[in-house]
Amino acid sequence: MQKFFRETDIKDSDINELKNLSNQCRGDILKMTTLASSGHPGGSMSTVDMLLLIYKYANISPENYRSLDRDRIIVSHGHTSPAVYSVLGRNGFFHIDDAISQFRLAGSIFEGHIERSVPGVEWSTGNLGQGLSAACGMALSGKLTGRNFNIYTLMGDGEQQKGQLSEARRFAVKHKLNNITAFIDYNKLQISGNIDDVMPQNIKDEYVSDGWMVFEADGHDFKELFNLIKKAEKIERPVMIMARTIMGKNVSFMEDIAAYHGKPLSEEQLENALNELKLNNDIDKYKELRSRFQHSKTLHQIPRYKLSINTGKPKVYSTETKTDNRSAFGNALTDILQHNSLNSSNTPIAVFDCDLAGSVKTDKASKEYSEYFFESGIQEHHTATTAGAASVNSVVSFFADFGVFGIDETYNQQRLNDINDTNLKVVTTHLGVDVGEDGKTHQCIDYIGIMKNLYGFKVIIPADPNQTDKAVRFAAENYGNFLIGVGRSKTPVIKSKDGSPFFGEHYSFEYGKIDIITDGDYPLFTLGAMVPYALKVHEILKDRGISIKILNVSCPTDINSQDLKKHIKGNYIFSYEDHNINTGLGSLISDTLMEHGGKLPRLIKFGINRYAYSGKPAEVFKLMEIDSNTVADRIENFLKH
Repeated sequence: MQKFFRETDIKDSDINELKNLSNQCRGDILKMTTLASSGHPGGSMSTVDMLLLIYKYANISPENYRSLDRDRIIVSHGHTSPAVYSVLGRNGFFHIDDAISQFRLAGSIFEGHIERSVPGVEWSTGNLGQGLSAACGMALSGKLTGRNFNIYTLMGDGEQQKGQLSEARRFAVKHKLNNITAFIDYNKLQISGNIDDVMPQNIKDEYVSDGWMVFEADGHDFKELFNLIKKAEKIERPVMIMARTIMGKNVSFMEDIAAYHGKPLSEEQLENALNELKLNNDIDKYKELRSRFQHSKTLHQIPRYKLSINTGKPKVYSTETKTDNRSAFGNALTDILQHNSLNSSNTPIAVFDCDLAGSVKTDKASKEYSEYFFESGIQEHHTATTAGAASVNSVVSFFADFGVFGIDETYNQQRLNDINDTNLKVVTTHLGVDVGEDGKTHQCIDYIGIMKNLYGFKVIIPADPNQTDKAVRFAAENYGNFLIGVGRSKTPVIKSKDGSPFFGEHYSFEYGKIDIITDGDYPLFTLGAMVPYALKVHEILKDRGISIKILNVSCPTDINSQDLKKHIKGNYIFSYEDHNINTGLGSLISDTLMEHGGKLPRLIKFGINRYAYSGKPAEVFKLMEIDSNTVADRIENFLKH
């Protein structure tokens, strides 16, 4: 029967059981790293006692590890995976022999750094410094879903040099996340040696100054750790336990040696170490099991929670409306929050901001639904991770930011979100050269090129307020990671032939579909804020007797080849974007055509071929030679020759 910290005390018999188990786990750690000829045994052996204690008494077990009411255990220093696998295996989450024999074996779920596909692992880590942010996201999910669980986060000491941890510490205190208990494996060693030599810092005082309660303890003393965890449960703020440990603990020739951070033992050293631990050396058994391993893709799948989202009825903007896509996003988000909050059984929606609510138009949501709105300040890295972690705990997360911050600056965080199969909706405003006056540092002209590297993200760049509204609602009700990108300026509502809104009442958003805005002979593929400019090109060339078909590719990273080909009949096609010409829409069209063969037309790309200038968008467009007149002239010249 699983016991919980809040329901029990630790007995001498429990301590003896944990000591015996920790000895076994250290043997497991050494066997698997030696067998794989790689891995991180030293820190695994200094962390393992904390892991054993937490998994014994926290509310998580092989029976409930998918329950939303379970406690969460996050291991931020994911290179200590040997310790994690050993402890989980010894606690029945899977067979320990599988973990030992398959460690770091190609195709196995027991990878070098922990992954969510392993039963009992909450968050895929490896990029140091993100675990505490993930803990914050999971803590928020508990508040939003009304569930009472604790979160235990384990980190390394060298990891504390990462700036994102400062962001997470402040956020946890501001939002009163007092169900977080963090542990630092304070063995004072990292790859290059002593942590004070590599990068001096005062870890304890940094946490104290940010408002945390800090305790110090012997990280190998089960009773002391247990009592501090019990004490932490009664403290109304986040708690950090700075646990003094010894790298390579219990093997004399490994203890306090930095080299064993990432250096496995030879088989001869393994024999000596197991003798010290008084354990049988059955490495040959695991060699045999390893040789019989068979890969299974299904074991790598990450289970998802079901969503129940009421997105309301789409809003239709008339053709006389003068607004911007970011405002349409803000209106749609607020409307979704209103409809979704009417039923307590619906999946909660969390909105994350980085001091830009007025600019990204989440300010209305923050005022009307403050309980679902989380202000992070100028802490983009932390916020991206927190929003992602909340979304894998039965919450739908919206993270709104400027493009250069929400995409470029946080690429590593979004990549880890993608690996964790999060349910995150990243909405970035101020894309492209449309944010002209802010200059090249704020002109996000690489958002397609960056996001196409992430296998799980769907990208939507809507053309006008009506398509934006429908895209936001589509993303909200469909599980998965989405980027919805919009510009800053007001954009006209796109019209159909009859003068009604093109993306109006009868339009249904279909991911990946290419929209035919106007018919014509020569296709001009475009997207987002460039659609109105493309329509001007159409009108200019129409007066010159040239028929251009305007095609809106709102989902540029998932272009359907058959849909694309049916629009191509002549020898020329054109792409038009305010994106880096090397990695944007034009390049993706070219890739799609080349991959699927057939007669290939010549593709002429209009886009950004260098960093742009600071100035009004229309003036910048002209200097960059992507204004409507210049593009029309160039198309005409190509067609004449």
